[in-house]
Amino acid sequence: MPFSFRRLAAFGLALALLSPLPCAALELSEVPMLAEAVAAGTLPPVAGRLPEHPYVDPMNRPWQTVGRHGGTITTTMARVKDTRLMYVYGYARLVGYDPDRNLAPDILESYEVAEERSFTLHLRRGHRWSDGAPFTAEDFRYWWEDMATNPKRYPLGPPAELLVDGRPPVVEFPDALTVRYTWDRPNPFFLPLLAGAKPVEIYAPAHYLKQFHPRYTDHDTLKKRVEEAKQKGWAQLHNKKDDLTEFNNVDLPTLQPWRLVTPPPADRFVFERNPYFHRVDPDGRPLPYIDRLVMNIADAKIIPAKVGSGESDLQARYLRFDNYTFLKSGEKRNHYQVRLWRNGMGAQMALYPNLNCSDPVWRSVNRDARYRRALSLAINRDEINQVIYYGLADPSHNGVLPESPLWVFARQHDQRDWIRFDIKEANRLLDSMGLTGRDLNGTRLLPDGRPMEVVVETAGESTEELDALELIADSWRRLGIRLFPRTSQLDVFRNRIFAGETVMSIARGLDNGVPSASMSPAEFVPLAQVQYQWPRWGQFHETRGKEGEAPDLDEAKELLDAFRAWRDAIGNDGRREAWHRILAISADQMFSIGVVAGVPQPVVVRDTLRNVPDKALFNYDPGAHFGLFHPDSFWLDRP
Repeated sequence: MPFSFRRLAAFGLALALLSPLPCAALELSEVPMLAEAVAAGTLPPVAGRLPEHPYVDPMNRPWQTVGRHGGTITTTMARVKDTRLMYVYGYARLVGYDPDRNLAPDILESYEVAEERSFTLHLRRGHRWSDGAPFTAEDFRYWWEDMATNPKRYPLGPPAELLVDGRPPVVEFPDALTVRYTWDRPNPFFLPLLAGAKPVEIYAPAHYLKQFHPRYTDHDTLKKRVEEAKQKGWAQLHNKKDDLTEFNNVDLPTLQPWRLVTPPPADRFVFERNPYFHRVDPDGRPLPYIDRLVMNIADAKIIPAKVGSGESDLQARYLRFDNYTFLKSGEKRNHYQVRLWRNGMGAQMALYPNLNCSDPVWRSVNRDARYRRALSLAINRDEINQVIYYGLADPSHNGVLPESPLWVFARQHDQRDWIRFDIKEANRLLDSMGLTGRDLNGTRLLPDGRPMEVVVETAGESTEELDALELIADSWRRLGIRLFPRTSQLDVFRNRIFAGETVMSIARGLDNGVPSASMSPAEFVPLAQVQYQWPRWGQFHETRGKEGEAPDLDEAKELLDAFRAWRDAIGNDGRREAWHRILAISADQMFSIGVVAGVPQPVVVRDTLRNVPDKALFNYDPGAHFGLFHPDSFWLDRP
């Protein structure tokens, strides 16, 4: 059952579920959909399909009731590759977050943490893959020895997320149900990595994949399989077959609640229940409740219209807040409800002055905190909230939300957070920089005499961004700064930022606006090229100094120091202190300039679909959108 183990983990004590119930103690009931196969002997009875100690979902949340089996639910997506979202939504993980965003064992029966650097994982005895094969430590050994450390399959070595100071872990397999990962130094990233919306899966179905590996298959047989699949070699064939997170191979066994039964490409994908799924409800009914999930593929532009006409039973993807009025109008007629979940991003949108832009004059201006603060003070967030979001969002920087346990500290910095609307103070800050010159049109001049005409680039994925920029342009004009939006395709947009050609961009804010002290603060720190405010500093970290530039701004160096303090801390007290340093620097420096946060996300739910929360936080990681609420517990309340 879900339980918070963070305090125990911090002290390196053993972690275990409280008295897991064995199958023998549960009054198990058969799934009607599977009864015929059981009677025919082609499928074991329910007791033979569950682990000895299944995960018992307590169904004790306010929105949950014990349900019943049966039915099909439909959703609509825009691309064949969206089948990967079934992995996100299914959210069966070795270790997962509960709705309160606490970590607890899920696929694992229990785990132990020693000194924050050694992690012993205990599997559930009798757990099986969707094809009935045992799920054991052999699946972890195969992934580590035959995939992750095989230079043919992983040319760059094990995933970077598993390296600490560039060094991989020692991986051991004491017995068939135990796996141990050990690093020389603390690795606070490991458990959250396993719980991610798209984690690095450290196991693979060895019994299935060995047929594509030269260590286990004779040369001639494997060569024939490679040729039949029209691949260059066994590694490419293996790669095509082995991705658990993509849901693009109907033959690949899974541990998720549903398995793909429609081979891609297609315009309609069917997912059927995994008969060996490891969870049950309190009454002993195997989960999932829903027999089938159908994913229809349609043009993204018409998905809101199709949903509004009643074609989806559960939908949030490809719906935006500006679809709300239209969707609401069809509720009664098409037998669904539109629920508004609060978005969990740090900001719905944020401006990113490029501190690494190639224009030396703009780079110098962007790096001056007074300039960033002035731009923020000259954004009328209340106006944007009312005009675009009908007052339902929150004026905000790009940081943590009230739902985060770190909010109490962050709240203390709101007064110096530079998010109030204050044109007078904004002008004073720009004057203090020496930017007092103006042209005949009243536009401020850069130090080299050029007018301050800021081109803000966008990937054009949302009309909200362009609407907001129009309002921001009106208020920035009162500073003597002219704003011009520029739209391009996402790949072009990113490449221009990476190359330093972009002075400023607008995009979504932090992915995780609800972190706890145990979650990584990496999004606030120059660690990744895709951080649009400092792409070359991020690239420097990602390539270990081979490309990009080392951070040369004192405050950026302070962020890196605080991040290292978080990484090396033993226990949450030290991590919380590091988080506080990072939040204080970020609030003061405004490296990214948030606009609003908490924008409602429309979630369309069929009238008869139960156990979907009325109100919730809609977030990708942590959260997996619907995954945090266990869609395997959703059920249809109809005959």
